[in-house]
Amino acid sequence: MKRIFLIVLDSFGIGALPDAHLFGDAGANTLKSISKSAYFNIPNLIKCGIGNVDGVDFLEKSDTPLGFFGRCAELSKGKDTTVGHWEIAGVISEKPMPIFPNGFDDEIIKEFEKRTGKKVLCNKPYSGTEVIKDYGKEHQKSGDLIVYTSADSVFQIAAHTDIVPLEELYRYCEIAREMLTGEWGVGRVIARPFDGEHPNYVRSPQRRDFSLPPVDKTVLDALKSSGHDVISVGKINDIFAGCGITEKHKTTSNLEGIETTISLMDNNFSGLCFTNLVDFDMVYGHRNDINGYARAISEFDSYLPKIIEGLKEDDLLIITADHGCDPGDESTDHTREYVPLFVIGNGCEAKNLGTLPSYSFIAKIIRDYFDLDYNPKSFSYLKQEANNEN
Repeated sequence: MKRIFLIVLDSFGIGALPDAHLFGDAGANTLKSISKSAYFNIPNLIKCGIGNVDGVDFLEKSDTPLGFFGRCAELSKGKDTTVGHWEIAGVISEKPMPIFPNGFDDEIIKEFEKRTGKKVLCNKPYSGTEVIKDYGKEHQKSGDLIVYTSADSVFQIAAHTDIVPLEELYRYCEIAREMLTGEWGVGRVIARPFDGEHPNYVRSPQRRDFSLPPVDKTVLDALKSSGHDVISVGKINDIFAGCGITEKHKTTSNLEGIETTISLMDNNFSGLCFTNLVDFDMVYGHRNDINGYARAISEFDSYLPKIIEGLKEDDLLIITADHGCDPGDESTDHTREYVPLFVIGNGCEAKNLGTLPSYSFIAKIIRDYFDLDYNPKSFSYLKQEANNEN
């Protein structure tokens, strides 16, 4: 019974892409920034060959990497969670999703207020922790919703759980998601509940993402339609708007995501277990917390032997990322970077895959492993690159 465990270390970039300057990210390198922390300790990723990957010249190399290793470039026009995961699953976003660097148009806000019956506070690009600090008190007094965005294509709604119950907040997000299509079609509407008292508010773990459905068929759809299981761990189900998913497991932290993945290794299923570990991005990258990020990747590294030991004879383990979020960068936004790729399992002897032209190489691995009838347009880029090398 074949299985693949695909783990996305959310935002674990390993160096700026050639076009990073077009996104304001020249010189970004998430891995290099956190490697300078005293809390950085990744002996097991070193064994996987992270120091052997193209462009990673600041870490120890392994003489005998555990499997295939390399790095993937992003072809999609973006640097956010949605387009990154879609590309991993075989769909390239050829047009950037809309962003709102000056806040959302009056037409959008008025329509949202009309449909929800609630007034809006803020309506600016903002840090998620700072926006509740600056607008939380007013929100508690008025009951108005805090709406904000970022450098990504997101419409975020923050509300105190004592003022707006979770289910009500989720309903407002569903209203926004129904509105925001076409030219307003942001990648994600995000519920951002928070608790506590001013000025010491704390974001609660019941965040929920309401994504656009993928613009084309993904390898998840191909797996599901072929009778295989597609098990999501973390926010994967939200990212794909439930498309191609057969079973979902919500998590509230990296550790819970790791432990859930390990527990699923004991289950009998045929197909894919797709895990997102979001704390790297949400808790540390966006807050420019280098030491926190270093601790988090070190924690994951400490569990890696247990994950590898849990692999059965016909299992593959794939580890990658979806973009960067360099905590050493001036901004708190995502960064356009290469992502690592490790493939471990029987038959995966040490091999440098080099620099791959698209994250969709991962979808091709999945397609080939399960012999699926799946040939998205993104694979033509991979074929073209192979022809160029011959």
